[in-house]
Amino acid sequence: MRVSIVHERFTEFAGSEAVVEAMARRWPQALLHAPVARRGVLPGDLEPRVRATRLSRLLRGPGYAHLLPALPLAMRSLRLPDADVVVASHHAFATQVAMTSAAPVVAYVHSPARWVWEASMRRGEGTGLLGGGGVGAAGLAAFSTAFKPFDVAAAQRVHTLVANSTCVAERIRRWWGREAQVVAPPVNTGFYAPDARTPREDFFLLAGRLVPYKRPDLAVKAAARAGVRLVVAGEGRFLRQVEGLAGPRTTFLGRVSDVELRDLFRRCRALLMPGVEDFGIVPVEAMACGAPVVALAEGGALDTVVPGVSGQLVPAVPRELEVDAWAEALLAFDAPAFDPDRVRAHAGTFSRASFADAMAAVVDRVAHGSALPQQAASPSIDLRDSAPAAARHTSWS
Repeated sequence: MRVSIVHERFTEFAGSEAVVEAMARRWPQALLHAPVARRGVLPGDLEPRVRATRLSRLLRGPGYAHLLPALPLAMRSLRLPDADVVVASHHAFATQVAMTSAAPVVAYVHSPARWVWEASMRRGEGTGLLGGGGVGAAGLAAFSTAFKPFDVAAAQRVHTLVANSTCVAERIRRWWGREAQVVAPPVNTGFYAPDARTPREDFFLLAGRLVPYKRPDLAVKAAARAGVRLVVAGEGRFLRQVEGLAGPRTTFLGRVSDVELRDLFRRCRALLMPGVEDFGIVPVEAMACGAPVVALAEGGALDTVVPGVSGQLVPAVPRELEVDAWAEALLAFDAPAFDPDRVRAHAGTFSRASFADAMAAVVDRVAHGSALPQQAASPSIDLRDSAPAAARHTSWS
């Protein structure tokens, strides 16, 4: 079977690139197409398979925002070889390939672009676009409004949509009017594993990018109010603001290596996930190391955190009550009640092998004609900005 793989961009290695790597391992003959790519992002053995456009020559520094307006057309213009199925890894523009592909497209959707559909997700963005600042933010808003009809049109041309979580499937239904099946992304449960020689210590862990929507401010303020020890591993544009909210028992480590992060997972009482994640790979990596997770009862956590088994869910409450609710949850958290082996076993259901098998089954059905194109979920779609699911409870600023 001939498969081509399409991705948004190879400019950094994060969760969506880990998904593409798993796809590339499953279909070792497939080329990896993207409008823009940097060398050294993917593992060395996959680099020769990358095919990018001339837009890559315009990349500068770590950013790519200045190329944003060109990316949808670049995605439609990708020169794909003859294939039985095109698999697109989507979080902004990858479904545009369905507008020109002769082969059926299976889109693995990390999420429809939330910054396109939710105005609150555009706050603080626009950096690198039209010079940044207010002009950049206005440009991003205008681009989002203009792009929505094209986003919806491309989604209608995709043969089969696969969502990485139940909440993403709901966004697909609401924003694109399509149904999607759910296949959780792959987690490296081989690397992220417990070590019986490493004892648990008395600290909570917050790990990942420090950006507003992940709500590091809530975790830091709650830890200070509860008087518990918190270790923060990560960096991002929200770092300085969050540091100003920290209590005396909070430690900031900055960016850490994968090995250092695994060690933190093995030693912490629990990982905190106070924001709404599309899926949330970091929490499952922590579970794979035997660490339970304390998460907001919204988004991807509803698929991964099983109360009493792999962690604890904190209900969404009005903003003025959030810090108290989380402080109470931290004070009441009973780490010995969680069996590390049971936590680890739950994480095993999200392994790379499980992902590869599930995606291969989807692609095989499409390639052999046994899967009909998915039907629309609703006849009409509202192209106005949408409020996030937890907007009545949570501020994203």
